[in-house]
Amino acid sequence: MSDQKQYMHQSIAQAVCDHGIDTMFGLVGDANLFLANHFVNGCSGTMVPAAHEGGTVLMAQAYAQVTGKVGVATVTQGPGLTNCFTALREGVVGRSPIILLCGDTPATAPFHPQNIDQREVVKATGAGFEQVKAPETAARDVATAFYRARKERRPIVVNIPTDFMWAEVEHKPVVFPLPETHSTVTEGPVHEEAIGMIASAKRPLILAGAGAASAKDKLIALSERLEAPLATTLKGTGLFAGHPNNIGYFGTLSTAEAYDVIGAADCVIVFGAWMHFLTTDRGELLKGKRVIQVNNSLSDAGAFYQPDAVLIADAGQTADNILHWMDEAEVAPSGFTRELPSHDISKHPKGDPDKSEEGCINLEYALDRLNEALPKNRIMLTDGGRYITEVWCRVSVPDPNSFHMTDNFAAIGQGMQQAIGAAHGDPSRPVVLFMGDGGFMMGGANEFNTAVRTKRDLIVIICNDSAYGAEHIQMLDRQMDPSLTEFNWPSFAEVAKAMGGEGVQVTSPEELETAIAAINARKGPIIVDLKLDPNSVPRMRM
Repeated sequence: MSDQKQYMHQSIAQAVCDHGIDTMFGLVGDANLFLANHFVNGCSGTMVPAAHEGGTVLMAQAYAQVTGKVGVATVTQGPGLTNCFTALREGVVGRSPIILLCGDTPATAPFHPQNIDQREVVKATGAGFEQVKAPETAARDVATAFYRARKERRPIVVNIPTDFMWAEVEHKPVVFPLPETHSTVTEGPVHEEAIGMIASAKRPLILAGAGAASAKDKLIALSERLEAPLATTLKGTGLFAGHPNNIGYFGTLSTAEAYDVIGAADCVIVFGAWMHFLTTDRGELLKGKRVIQVNNSLSDAGAFYQPDAVLIADAGQTADNILHWMDEAEVAPSGFTRELPSHDISKHPKGDPDKSEEGCINLEYALDRLNEALPKNRIMLTDGGRYITEVWCRVSVPDPNSFHMTDNFAAIGQGMQQAIGAAHGDPSRPVVLFMGDGGFMMGGANEFNTAVRTKRDLIVIICNDSAYGAEHIQMLDRQMDPSLTEFNWPSFAEVAKAMGGEGVQVTSPEELETAIAAINARKGPIIVDLKLDPNSVPRMRM
């Protein structure tokens, strides 16, 4: 091989580096072994080896969320790809920019035992597909995939036939920059109509989602000018914490007092949120109200609810513009925030440690206590399960960018993998993962050792009711035997130790304090196994 030439697998690895990527998540097999090897030994990249192919995609997803970069994963052909099916769908629903470099069986070997139509597999998940057309086009095909991942906000699978891997090519760096989008404020009749609705409102309320996180100060200024309460969606959690106008969540996660305040509002100004049906309580919370939606993404506007006015515009600049016109027209403050109770209505009532069965701990109490004791600068993730809404309501985060939900596809067992990806994305901060016992056994147990091997600062809280809780409660509601939903799991604390980590089981408030001490003294990944009574875990707030 001449100095000017590279093998195609080397060109692909270099093309990833050309996009500023220095970390890749993967599991090697026949069809991707050599490109992964060159990424590490030829490009000085870091390869995080997962235990399961689906874990590579999930790790890359959380890495992308934490860093703002495109997440990159690699797997082998056939079963390597099919094992990523649910993870790819999670990335699609979560609108995550991910590249999956996937080997494919040789076109000349149609009877290869791992042969499958990989395009059709990917197509069914909703992810994008980018075929490496020839060895000479490989770097350009990778660049196209990166461009599409950012533009389309979804995973893109780069399909690489293995019979190309050792072809000689001349590598030329190719990077397609994403066109710049400029922040705007709308003009014209719709804008004027929206301003009129806000000016005439007697009880306006401001609702912010994750898309408005960077506009926090401007939204607060508008709230103070209008005397309008501040609320957030789930993904906007923590944005207004500590402000006297903050009422917490808007929707099914609201406290009873916050729900009443929302009900009394006559105008809701929505910034950076797409108004999910749980945010609006299936439309009930918006009945009889004027609704103005401000979002810089046309695809998010009216996705679940048709507002009275839609402004495709920047959240911060639009908040400034509204405030300007309120001052220009000398609109008086509404006085709505003066009606708020003097205490913090964003907080749910404290859990009672005495409300628990022998050998179990009360979940609400445990979450309240952990919220106080866990590291304050945490990144928090939640897996799926019936416990998660209590976690969302009781465990805070520093800001919306520090919170990640891992069940956009409503699949359990994906939290551990994403927690590991988040921990690689920002190793300076501890990552706290809340997951259920079923989720741990389904997808967490096989990757906990990955956290140990890669020395991540990971705190895993397992809400262990020894059951598939959502199904358990359905059986009880119909007076049916719930035994099919119940499981006699091993001790997760002992499993953690066997995998090289630390583990503590909690069955009482006293043992919870022991667990908190162990968290504070941790030397590596730790599991805290909260033993819960399956018959008394709170129902989901949905």
